[in-house]
Amino acid sequence: MVNPMKISSVQIFWLMISMEIGMTVLLTITPAIRAAKQDAWISMLIAAVAGILITFIATKLSLLYPNQTLIQFSQTILGKWLGKAIVVPYFVMWYSVMGIILRQSSDFIQIVLFRKTPLWAVVLLALILMIYATYQGGIEGIGRCSELLGPFIVLMITAVLVLCYHNMHWTRILPVYQDSGWFTIFKGAVSPISFLGESVMMTMLVAFMSKPKDGLSRAMWGVGLSCLLLLLSTLAAILTFGNLASRMWYPFFDMARYVSVMDFIQNIDAVVVIVWLLSVFIKLSLYMFIASYGTAQWLGMKDWRKPIWFISPIVFVLALLPANIDVASMDYPTKFWIPYILPINIVGIPVLLWTVGSIRKKWAK
Repeated sequence: MVNPMKISSVQIFWLMISMEIGMTVLLTITPAIRAAKQDAWISMLIAAVAGILITFIATKLSLLYPNQTLIQFSQTILGKWLGKAIVVPYFVMWYSVMGIILRQSSDFIQIVLFRKTPLWAVVLLALILMIYATYQGGIEGIGRCSELLGPFIVLMITAVLVLCYHNMHWTRILPVYQDSGWFTIFKGAVSPISFLGESVMMTMLVAFMSKPKDGLSRAMWGVGLSCLLLLLSTLAAILTFGNLASRMWYPFFDMARYVSVMDFIQNIDAVVVIVWLLSVFIKLSLYMFIASYGTAQWLGMKDWRKPIWFISPIVFVLALLPANIDVASMDYPTKFWIPYILPINIVGIPVLLWTVGSIRKKWAK
């Protein structure tokens, strides 16, 4: 399958930020504070190091075969049948996480904006938008969207943090380390690591870059900036609410509700909703493209768009399967994503392929 689509290194930078920051800020702060209490910001530092390291491994692996995607170079490294078998967990990951993200975002939209709208209608509208962006634009269209929307997302998050400053009290971060210890701090880092580790999709994106060698630095800078914003957001939530943030669904969103500058700048929680929607749109479109393109390569199909039409119904059904918001937002991460996807898809398989691929490259020389 010939690939005519190309994206720039700048677009990779904004893709990483747009894809990472929205859901990570809204969904990982609560589990981190619940585990590490006021030391959750230390957990975020650990998660940042791990996230950047995962990005480094995934990109270095792809640079061994810069013109091939994960589906292709896995077969180059391990042989046709073993290479095809080892990527099956990624299809499970891509399909399932699209359904869960779609459900989480739809639940959020319904709770905040459309309480009387049926959930299936919100899910369907979001799915149609995702299909349209992927089918019409492909990775080039998604890259351009991230280049346009990414700066706006970063600006809005920064604005919320600045405007919330007068509600912060530095005593709420004390005592440092004494109430938690390293075990609970590391436990608090697991959830954000699992989200930041989604940069493993670089194994599918480097092949589309016009200058693959620039991918490593741009991807790491993109994830690094996302980590910085996540760290500052976690710190702001702790300084604003203290350990009470562990009982909130979305501390960053609730923090924005308390903003009041001279009784003029108020109700900026709508800004958080916009940031969430933009980030989720980029993330879902990116996952849809990767799943469709990867499925087409795995099945030997010439048109990468065709799988969209059978992937979409699967995603729609998966989005409606969770009984409530607890199953989608709590059970899926704790019972499936963290114990299986994180060690296998995000860490284990990339490290294995990178090690074997590097050895084969040296032998070939």
